[in-house]
Amino acid sequence: MTTTASRPLVPRAEQAEAEFLAAHPHFRDTAVLDVLRATEYARLDTQGDVYLDYTGGSVYAESQVEQHLALLRDTVLGNPHSANPTSAAATALAERARSAVLRHFNASETEYACIFTPNATAALRLVGEAYPFGPEDRFLATADNHNSVNGIREFARAKGARTTYVPLEAPDLRVADGQLERRLVADPGRHNLFAYPAQSNFSGVKHPLGWIAAAQQRGWDVLLDCAAFVPTSRLDLSAVSPDFVALSFYKMFGYPTGAGALIARREALGRLHRPWFSGGTVVAVTVGRQQVVPLPGHARFEDGTVNYLSLPAIEIGLRHVERIGIDTIAQRVECLGAWLLAALRRLRHPDGSPATRIYGPPTCDRRGGTIAFNFLHADGRVVDERLVDRVAAEHGISIRTGCFCNPGAAEAAFAISREALCAADLDDGMILDDYIARIGMPTGGAVRVSLGLASNFADVHRFMAFATAFAGAGEPPEPLPPRLSC
Repeated sequence: MTTTASRPLVPRAEQAEAEFLAAHPHFRDTAVLDVLRATEYARLDTQGDVYLDYTGGSVYAESQVEQHLALLRDTVLGNPHSANPTSAAATALAERARSAVLRHFNASETEYACIFTPNATAALRLVGEAYPFGPEDRFLATADNHNSVNGIREFARAKGARTTYVPLEAPDLRVADGQLERRLVADPGRHNLFAYPAQSNFSGVKHPLGWIAAAQQRGWDVLLDCAAFVPTSRLDLSAVSPDFVALSFYKMFGYPTGAGALIARREALGRLHRPWFSGGTVVAVTVGRQQVVPLPGHARFEDGTVNYLSLPAIEIGLRHVERIGIDTIAQRVECLGAWLLAALRRLRHPDGSPATRIYGPPTCDRRGGTIAFNFLHADGRVVDERLVDRVAAEHGISIRTGCFCNPGAAEAAFAISREALCAADLDDGMILDDYIARIGMPTGGAVRVSLGLASNFADVHRFMAFATAFAGAGEPPEPLPPRLSC
């Protein structure tokens, strides 16, 4: 595929990189990551992998694993809920990790608490199930939200609270001017919770952090989903003060998995009422009188035994990111993302028709390194994203396809009307293909490529070489498997 009869859309690697560096001279300031790519992340190139799923999860450095294994090999650690020597050692490491998290986000330990969870989803659930919703209280969310945030509406509804969404505006998939302000009107005497992502896991849109103070001034608590934001952007909790922040560490630095956090203002934690208690969260429990005295602060929310063998790896991972510098990571991702976004937008069929449809902003202005798009046939039909996933895998390219558990952004991207959604019957046992057909979606979702701390120019260039060749692909040679879930 070519833009003209003589000039390829994707030049040879050496020429393309020279043109890229001329257009993005500040990329040279991130050269430390090229050194790390050749050492800490050498396995990517040794195995020929093009990893473009950083919004799904980052990749870990070799030294992170080596340092953690050395600690486990040389230390005896026990269940923290005791005062014996091995328990005390584990407790000390857990508290060091807790302090490292707050320090990384410039959060005062007197104002904020760090609660360790299995992932961002568990952090969000902690807020949803314990928030003191009642009749006439409100839960407000942007339509652009992960399902782990959308699910909080079920806790709100069960307690009689009203739930409202702030719509998105196509094609940029941002919240339109004035839409949020109109919905932030609420009785400040009630319990009102506003939830939104700092960065969309679907489109990469960065929603304004200025919404936090604006909502709080109107009597709202603010829950900020930072799972897609903090891996490549700076979150300074001395500059903005959300009441609750949810994140997953594997999305930041790859290892360990099964570890996330809820970072919460201590004042806001005091307003939460847990619907149950468990081991590790109480000072005392009686059976005869059925009384309970909960522990204060973060301990009231860490059920059972924390993943104490993995918690030290969080401090190791944070040190790794801090040695690189989050601003260095952000700059690299912005440069690579701008090049990739422009290259995808330029893709054309031989007849001049567009070969891609991009969802979200057309530039990297207020946009992270996540790009959702579909390939198009020359007649404008969408190429089935499952075919793209399968062919990319055959070329050693890791991407993600679907709606990424973000139905609101998908509905806006694919222009699915409320009328179509209301007319579609949802049946137990139905598969996603049935739902897609009932609401009239052209396909089951988008293709998502996302960049992170170990991305380099060779990754995006190789992906564009694949995309250029693929854009002329026809129908799949055999039936595709059904879609089972989002």
